[in-house]
Amino acid sequence: MAFRTASDRRGTPADLLVLGLGNPGTEYEHSRHNVGADVVALLAARHGGRLKLGKERALSGEVRVGPHRLALAFPQTFYNDSGLSAAALVRRHGITDLHRLVVVHDEMDLPPGKLKVKVGGGLAGNNGLKSIKAHLHTDDFVRVRIGIGKPPGRQAGVDHVLRRPGKADLAEITVAMEEAADAVELILAEGPEPAMTRFNQRV
Repeated sequence: MAFRTASDRRGTPADLLVLGLGNPGTEYEHSRHNVGADVVALLAARHGGRLKLGKERALSGEVRVGPHRLALAFPQTFYNDSGLSAAALVRRHGITDLHRLVVVHDEMDLPPGKLKVKVGGGLAGNNGLKSIKAHLHTDDFVRVRIGIGKPPGRQAGVDHVLRRPGKADLAEITVAMEEAADAVELILAEGPEPAMTRFNQRV
């Protein structure tokens, strides 16, 4: 999808912009809700990048992956206001096709460790995605969804997502985060469709 925006981009646009959703602050580090942010950190580490706080209200940076320019960002606006940062980052990195915007996030509707790649469609009650849609005026961006499972028993959803996973779930989610980084690299190289074919058919 073509996306028009007043651009303040200087220099070469990024080939792909990846937003990892989460909450800023040490109390939220490595919680279920921050798996997207952890994937962005993983990608930065893989490719020798560093994330720095910028005027877009995000920790962000760019890395080279082969011939491609990959922009990475962790919004610092808190999860439910991710769109505030997303809109500024889209402008900064010259993203005009929102299939070149990838949002990595946790997904309660998937079991722990399950990974799905999706383009557009419903937001499944995810307030971070709702905020991004509200600020970009479209939901036609790519999502990499990492399963964290539903809360056990009568535990509230907010308590579930803001806590760190237990040992068993952590092992599954850690593997899924590596696969999510692989999925981002495949989207960068070949587009979202090959990533959906490769990752969505896994049991």
